[in-house]
Order: sequence, then C-alpha cells, then structure tokens
Amino acid sequence: MLCFLMDIVMNSEKIVFTKPSAVDGMAVHELVASCPPLDTNSVYCNLLQASHFSETSIAASLENEGLVGFVSGYIIPNQLDTLFVWQVAVSEKARGQGLAKKMVSSLLERSSCSGVRYIETSITASNQGSWALFRRLADQLGAPLEESVMFDKQTHFKGQHDTEHLVRIGPISLS
Repeated sequence: MLCFLMDIVMNSEKIVFTKPSAVDGMAVHELVASCPPLDTNSVYCNLLQASHFSETSIAASLENEGLVGFVSGYIIPNQLDTLFVWQVAVSEKARGQGLAKKMVSSLLERSSCSGVRYIETSITASNQGSWALFRRLADQLGAPLEESVMFDKQTHFKGQHDTEHLVRIGPISLS
C-alpha cells in the first residue's frame, strides 16, 4: 500500500495519506454520514469508491484515530483530462487544518492523474465549505473557476434535492 506522511499533525500524530481499499469502505460510509450536508451513499457504493476508484481517491488516517478524511474521485470516461471529485469528507476532529485541500492536491500528484488538466465537482449553493475549498484550490493552481448548473432541483431531482452546480477548474498544469 502506498503511503504518504503529510505535514499535518494532529495530537502530535502525523496524518497518513493512502490509496483506499475495500477494507476502508465501511469507515468511509461512517465518515460521510458524520459530515452533513454530504449525501450518504450505500455501503456498497463506498466499497466501490474505495476499491474500483482507489487510484483517484485518497484516505487520510491517524494511527490511533482511524479514518479522518476521504476524497473520492474518478477520471471522466469521455473526458480523460478531467478529474471529477465526487465527495470530500473530513472528520470534525480534523477540520481547520487544510486537510481537504491537501488531499485533493496529493491526488493531483499521482501518476493516475498525470493527464489531468481540469478538475470538476458538483456543489449545492448552501455548501459553503465546499465552495471555499474549491475556490482556494483554483487560487493555488492559478486556474479559473467556472460554475454552471449540473443537475437542477426540479428537472433532475423532482424538487427533492437542491440544485447541484458544476464547478470546473482549469486548465491546470501539473508539471
């Protein structure tokens, strides 16, 4: 398993970044459930995120605390230069240290993301934490951030979920 020690220290322990595996699926499910307003998926979906999408996802753990952060993502099949960040979850006890941005930045350094020129995600208008994260990421990458409607509340969700706004950052240079 590939591991990275990051310069984030919590309770004198370093946070370790790893490629997730199916063993992490249940912990991912519990972490996402503890991070409103994130949508929870089935445990099976989280198992697939942690296994099938391990090359474009990242787990952040503390030795004595377990999973404290997770980013799921994938390369869009018909847009091979685009990493879609599906979810970003950070445990309440690990917030305020820039962990989310460091996880996404670390993903971009992987060989599986070497051809990435754009980052996309979807965010509801009320999720101010995600808006702030992706604006900071665009600033860090020196790339423009564009926004449009991805999935409309009425058209796609029949009024049962807020509109998801597509956020697109890029082009970026990873060299």
